[in-house]
Amino acid sequence: MNRFFSMCRFTVGKVKAFPPVDHLLRAADRFNDRLGSQFGAAITYFSFLSLIPILMVLFAAAGFVLASNSDLLTGLIDKIVTGVTDPSLAKTLENTVNTAINQRTTVGLSGLAIALYSGISWMGNLREAIRAQTRDVWERKPEDKDHLFLQYGKDFIALTGLVAALIFTVALTSVAGSAQKTIVEALGLGGITWLRPALTMIALTISITANYLMFLWIFWMLPKKKLETRALLQGTLLAAIGFEVIKFAMTMILPSLAKSPSGAAFGSIIGLMAFFYFYARLTLFCAAWIATATPKTVINTDDDSVKS
Repeated sequence: MNRFFSMCRFTVGKVKAFPPVDHLLRAADRFNDRLGSQFGAAITYFSFLSLIPILMVLFAAAGFVLASNSDLLTGLIDKIVTGVTDPSLAKTLENTVNTAINQRTTVGLSGLAIALYSGISWMGNLREAIRAQTRDVWERKPEDKDHLFLQYGKDFIALTGLVAALIFTVALTSVAGSAQKTIVEALGLGGITWLRPALTMIALTISITANYLMFLWIFWMLPKKKLETRALLQGTLLAAIGFEVIKFAMTMILPSLAKSPSGAAFGSIIGLMAFFYFYARLTLFCAAWIATATPKTVINTDDDSVKS
């Protein structure tokens, strides 16, 4: 029995000594020691709060569209009246639409201002969480803290770049998907069965590339210290693939949640919070993975010199 346990310990030790496994364990230790899960929960909270002003801006935009298109407004109100069986609920929804139209300027401007402030605050929290994972030591030194206005300026630039990256990635994914479908239909290749896996791989590659650009901006812009280039590129790829896995898992789980009565009422909220939480944890874990990567070195014990 002792020999069996010794063999098990030896095997586990050999597996842990394998460089990719060793790196993964170092990243997991740093992630846990530096409160990655707690930071992820905080980012989830601020992400959810940031949706409120964004919805205000969207309601204001919808109000401007409806105000300039009377036919669309009439059709929307008719659908509300005919589609909702409860007269009081239909009246409430109709009043909500009219309020969004009448107060579109006030709601839009206030929502835009609050969205800008909450977005910068969200970026600041994400920045501090990533820097906590990438610093050489856990404690933040006085020189690591920027001036207040400089900090807000950097967060605004980072937020602007992230929004631009998100718009670009969404546009890239949608345009590439539409172009792919149009080309296949134009060439009459839609009925070829073996072509579907190839098209799926192309779409998946485009989506991962879009994710890669978004995470590359985050890991390049937010950390205080300069990260090793090779580790940065590899960690960004890991985050891009992981994010695609999260999106796929959410598309599989959310429809099943909506089937139950409680899921129909709260499934979208729970799913959204779960999405934010897993996204935050993935981002922070990949930041820890990048920070714990060691450059390849060759140690010469004869003259105690280290060659890179």
